Amino acid sequence: MENNNLGSSDRLLLAAINLISERGYNGVTTQEIATAAGLSEKTLFRHFGSKQKLLESAFDRYHYAEEMRKLFKEKLVWELEEDLLTVSRTYHEIMNRNRKLIQISTRDEVQLPGFKERTQQHPLQLLEILTNYFIAMGEKGKMIRTDPKMQAFTFMMSQFGAFVNNLEAGKNYPDIALEPFMHESVKIFARALTP
Repeated sequence: MENNNLGSSDRLLLAAINLISERGYNGVTTQEIATAAGLSEKTLFRHFGSKQKLLESAFDRYHYAEEMRKLFKEKLVWELEEDLLTVSRTYHEIMNRNRKLIQISTRDEVQLPGFKERTQQHPLQLLEILTNYFIAMGEKGKMIRTDPKMQAFTFMMSQFGAFVNNLEAGKNYPDIALEPFMHESVKIFARALTP
């Protein structure tokens, strides 16, 4: 499953994500990752130095904070319901694309120094971005001014809960699909916070 259109670093990152999500961090060797990427173990060590650094690089490269930051800078129209639907759709698109990476980050078996803290950086950054958006919406008079950080956290957790229950796949709650959930949750949220 080698993709020659990708550089060696990206091939190693994707191979690591695929193998570690299937077999766990401790169930995969650097040799197996390199082989799956169609490269040598020496190349892996030259690019990343260790399996831990490889996994950390995968989180930095494929997680969502930078994409969300760009969305907030470029795609908002400063209308609460429309903006939150855009945020929700983008969040689910990114999270579902990175499902294997998220599965790795939530496993207790990955006990690497600083790893859990590193995986929390992206949600914490999104919380800050969304909180700042809610503050700005309050200042514009387009949103009730209560506790913007708690509002942002509540919105994020509802979206994360839908992701964890894999509404996109339709297995856990076959009668509840992702798209209607996004619309309804955003509508309820916007209705509650619009002056």
